[in-house]
Amino acid sequence: MKPTLKAGMKFVHRYRVPEKKTVPFVYEESHLFQDMPHVFATAFMVGLMEWACMEALCDHIEDNEITLGTHICVSHSAPTPPGMEVEVSVTCTEVDGPRTSWSVVARDEIAEIGSGTHERYAINKEKFQKIVAKKMPV
Repeated sequence: MKPTLKAGMKFVHRYRVPEKKTVPFVYEESHLFQDMPHVFATAFMVGLMEWACMEALCDHIEDNEITLGTHICVSHSAPTPPGMEVEVSVTCTEVDGPRTSWSVVARDEIAEIGSGTHERYAINKEKFQKIVAKKMPV
């Protein structure tokens, strides 16, 4: 991690919700998901919040690093139909070596739809690939 990232840094990421990011697309093999309304899925909102933090980190990690989501605690408080734009605002609240903490808020064109906290950890890409390889069947 470069020393350029500081607590207080802010970043905004925008995304227009397509139909394929609605609840029935989370697990298409599950009839329980298939029976749900076509609104922005919590699972995809969480991913969008992670994406916003990853984008915010791009200029602050080394070329051989990636960041991993290690903790997320968010609420999803309002539905968003497909076609609406969601804006995710993130603020870095702490930098502790390779670990960063973030405040995250998502809003659609009408209201806040979710908020909470997220933690990411910077790691050497090759080191992480070796960790994953140890779990692979031989």
